[in-house]
Amino acid sequence: MNKPKIVRPEESQPAHALWYDRKKYVTINFKIQKPKDVQVDIQPDKLILCCKNDTDDVYYNELYFYDKVQIHDSRERVYDRTINVLLRKVKPDYAWPRLQKDTAKASWISVDFDNWRDWEHEEDEGKEEYDRYMDMISEMATSNKGHTPDMGDLSDSD
Repeated sequence: MNKPKIVRPEESQPAHALWYDRKKYVTINFKIQKPKDVQVDIQPDKLILCCKNDTDDVYYNELYFYDKVQIHDSRERVYDRTINVLLRKVKPDYAWPRLQKDTAKASWISVDFDNWRDWEHEEDEGKEEYDRYMDMISEMATSNKGHTPDMGDLSDSD
């Protein structure tokens, strides 16, 4: 089933995007306040995003990837202030030095240094899984109003 082609609206601007590279995925966060009418088209070599924000500003981004991605294992998620796009690399364990094929830097793309890791030179194979696990544990703690999970049967107060 083909999705309708996304056409660039006449009055549009690019949304600011933060991106970072991992072993198997590239993540892009488009910064848009209360996005609506979101259309995302992920193709093996490019991505098109079109949407509006809460004040009806129109955003349109089109970018050609540095390398190919697997479209069936890539997805987007819409949040209150961002549209998160997770792109599965066709060639895992291959670092992307930039997000776009074009070497000219687009003004609306920035590296997400808070999430960036120089994983190419990491000795520790399980580090990413460990970090994800630790993120999950801390997320559980905060969503559980700060309480750690009850591990009563492990208690040594018996």
